[in-house]
Amino acid sequence: MNQKLIQELSRLPSEARNPDSEDIDLLPTAEIVEKINAADQGVAEAVRKELPQVTAAVEAIVTAFKAGGRLVYMGAGTSGRLGILDAVECPPTYGVEEGMVVALIAGGEDAVYRAQEGAEDNPKLGAQDLKNIGLQSRDVVVGIAASGRTPYVAGGLEYARSLGCTAIALACNKSAAIAAQADIAILPEVGPEILTGSTRMKAGSAQKLVLNMLTTASMIRLGKSFHNLMVDVKATNAKLVGRTRRIVIEATGVSLEEADRVLDACDHNAKLAIMVLLSGLERAEAERALEDANGFLRLALRSVKGARQAEDLLA
Repeated sequence: MNQKLIQELSRLPSEARNPDSEDIDLLPTAEIVEKINAADQGVAEAVRKELPQVTAAVEAIVTAFKAGGRLVYMGAGTSGRLGILDAVECPPTYGVEEGMVVALIAGGEDAVYRAQEGAEDNPKLGAQDLKNIGLQSRDVVVGIAASGRTPYVAGGLEYARSLGCTAIALACNKSAAIAAQADIAILPEVGPEILTGSTRMKAGSAQKLVLNMLTTASMIRLGKSFHNLMVDVKATNAKLVGRTRRIVIEATGVSLEEADRVLDACDHNAKLAIMVLLSGLERAEAERALEDANGFLRLALRSVKGARQAEDLLA
């Protein structure tokens, strides 16, 4: 590591030494975990201060989705893995197509399980990974880097902007270098870690909270919820089959037997089953109403005569 990089890292709050944990190596277990917990208390507040930027990012993502674009996460190490974690949950949770939310990690698939030394230091690799997925101007790219200086991420954001994509930086230092390559910078500064430089801790928690908001809020804006129920969840395993049944019962108040009957008739599509039950329409008519409402169940119900009253009774 050269002297310039050492000096650069020393200026980053996420790399600073935490005075509250200087004696942590001498403490009993109970006091160690108390210190970790105390340090975590400020993470949500740091994220709260960035809500205007998160809001702008969600609006950009929703616009991209409506235009047929994708949300692309890219990062190295923990940051890359957090992007993967968020991306892979979207198809089963919201019923969206594979590839609508994409995650790239420096070093490729092997880096998910073990460190790929040097991969994150190559800005050209970040650009190349985006080229490999056929990045287009209608896509949104979110570069994730706790330090805010990861070359792989910087190179990716620079390439994304050159195509006209919306580029979003997510880092945990206000002076993050990648902010210069971004249209929107989300910078929750959580301060020094309990173990110096271990940014998988507070910084990772902050990044996870932000990523949760980006996809959850975007999917809600696309009509993937009814009230606060995940009505587009895919029933791909026993747990999700049970959740789908419960969602239909919660939304309509029908018995388990009735929920199962209609779910069977609707190919276990919870949103469609709810539409059928609350509107009284046959399946084909319910599908058309949902399509006309762009998938927004509440709007589809309101468009059907008498359904508004049925919905209000369950609100």
